[in-house]
Amino acid sequence: MKILQTSTLLKKTHSFTILNSIHVDIEVTDNPYLLPLEELFIMAARINKRRSFLFVSKVLGKHLPINPNKGLLTGALLGTRYIETIKGIEAEKRESLINLFHQEEPFFHYKAFIPKHINPVVIGFAETATSLGHAFFDCFENADYFHTTREEIFDKEPSITFEEEHSHATSHRCYIPIELIENDREIILVDDEMTTGKTAINIIRSIHTQFPRKEYTIVSILDWRSDEHINQVKQLEEEFGVIVHIVSLLAGKILVDPFKKVDEVHGKQAEDDLQDKPTTEVLSLSLSPFFSKTKSFKLTGQQGNTHFIEETGRFGINSDRNESLHRKITAAASVLKKNRTGTRTLCLGTGEFMYIPMKLAAEMGGDVSYQSTTRSPIYTANVDGYGARYGITFPNPEDEAICHYVYNIPPGEYDELFVFIEREVMEEKLRPVLTQLEKLQIKSIKIVFFAQLEV
Repeated sequence: MKILQTSTLLKKTHSFTILNSIHVDIEVTDNPYLLPLEELFIMAARINKRRSFLFVSKVLGKHLPINPNKGLLTGALLGTRYIETIKGIEAEKRESLINLFHQEEPFFHYKAFIPKHINPVVIGFAETATSLGHAFFDCFENADYFHTTREEIFDKEPSITFEEEHSHATSHRCYIPIELIENDREIILVDDEMTTGKTAINIIRSIHTQFPRKEYTIVSILDWRSDEHINQVKQLEEEFGVIVHIVSLLAGKILVDPFKKVDEVHGKQAEDDLQDKPTTEVLSLSLSPFFSKTKSFKLTGQQGNTHFIEETGRFGINSDRNESLHRKITAAASVLKKNRTGTRTLCLGTGEFMYIPMKLAAEMGGDVSYQSTTRSPIYTANVDGYGARYGITFPNPEDEAICHYVYNIPPGEYDELFVFIEREVMEEKLRPVLTQLEKLQIKSIKIVFFAQLEV
């Protein structure tokens, strides 16, 4: 990818050409913490007729490996921005958080700093922002959190549903106790980036039709909405008689050339026979004192019933429970750390199961990177500066009808891989996953389950 403008602090306009096919101009209109664009994202081409390009985040741990502390720290920066701009509270740790963000190997220690009288319901968008939403929720002394899900639970009715038109998996569901939103508390929606804002508008409409209130806030790392899309939020405010706040770390306008056919220059992958097969080990964190499993549910794509773990926030979690979760994560990370055999370790979350794996990775010792699988199909090209240089794909072992992708792991980059899967699966469902992971030329692969399989 050719970058035509290089200084992201002094210049407001930046141009990107993606695979000689898509040209994107960005005008930065707000950058309150002076965060360089190159520390926030690079760009790639999506295999998606609705939207041709993708901002590949360097702080989410979704499409490329990151230091897990950087992902947690980003949630804290959004929390800082929220209390400064929406609540008018001075953020005492703002400068220290910004300085920490710029460090190559930051160490971020969780501590809630938004006072108890601010008592919102925080919602993270699946699948990309489940960890960001939870990291933002970490900032509150007194809040509730849940994340949307694309999974369909047959024996449980969702309290809210809404659509995300540009996505490859459009339907979102919220399986939460009705009392969590049957109130007049502020609702905060957390996403990684807004290009149109339609996803947030859709969920506000869905909520407000059933559970009206006076105040909503949309929180996002990047805000690229046009004037037309900004006006759509204002029209929503007038229609419902509500206030909708917007919080972001970087805002601006984007102009994209008409879509052209992307050159399919695929990233170089390792040959299957270049090395011995990795050692494979299965670990379980399903027993006390670790995580609590839910009752069993019947899901799309699975035979029999399955359990989730309660602490993800998929079914709702409050700040008091969050304190307990952090203690459990520390205990679990201690066990995983003792099972480390490599010096260069990658922790891989799966799908919506992102936050707990990211927190575990942050506490597993030095030289640990984190990322997650994704549903997003992206063109791969082994080109300097491009956002998806390598890629593998396999069926999701928890639902084989869904393809999962892993990007930007050069073969031989890591000598150890921990794969975090929320729900235990049968051995035969892991085989396609392991076959693809072998291409990464990693010596040791450890599969970590969190909720036992119901026999």
